[in-house]
Amino acid sequence: MSLVKFLVSKTFFKQIALAVVAVVVLCFLILLGLKSYTNHGDFETVPDLKGKSISVAEIELKENNLVMQIQDSANFNPNYPKFSVIEQEPIAGSQVKENRKIYLTLNPSGYRKIEVPNLRERTYRQAKPNLEALEFKIGKITYEDNIGKDLVLKMSHKGKTLKSGDKLPKTSVIDLVLGNGNRPSN
Repeated sequence: MSLVKFLVSKTFFKQIALAVVAVVVLCFLILLGLKSYTNHGDFETVPDLKGKSISVAEIELKENNLVMQIQDSANFNPNYPKFSVIEQEPIAGSQVKENRKIYLTLNPSGYRKIEVPNLRERTYRQAKPNLEALEFKIGKITYEDNIGKDLVLKMSHKGKTLKSGDKLPKTSVIDLVLGNGNRPSN
């Protein structure tokens, strides 16, 4: 039998029809298996964990068949208790599959400490934006006799004199002693 005769014969068309039926049945079985394997249509709702402690968050996630994954702590947020959840991914109310990891960002125990810059003998005009850029707050300003008007002579925090390199928590209040422009009297 020649190739052309075989390609137009009933046997060839029967073989093609059987192959198509076999592929359709195989695809149907695979899709059916995938549907049961992936629990298609079964979802868990992510609870709202913001402001809750780690232990409470873990209990709530276990009750919802979800897994807790803690990320690094973020910047301190004074609106939330220490070591509580301040962010979560996916967000509360999301529909996710069972055993999905929920990523939590925790509130650290306090502001991170920042090195105090050396502002001695700088003007107040230079020192103020420098401190504010580091998120320090300027507290009480006092003046001493010194020929340099508004020159930073000393910095202190809660009565303790600061040196450059000392570390303070962000948002700490720093008091300044400035020169008043008068010569010191001897």
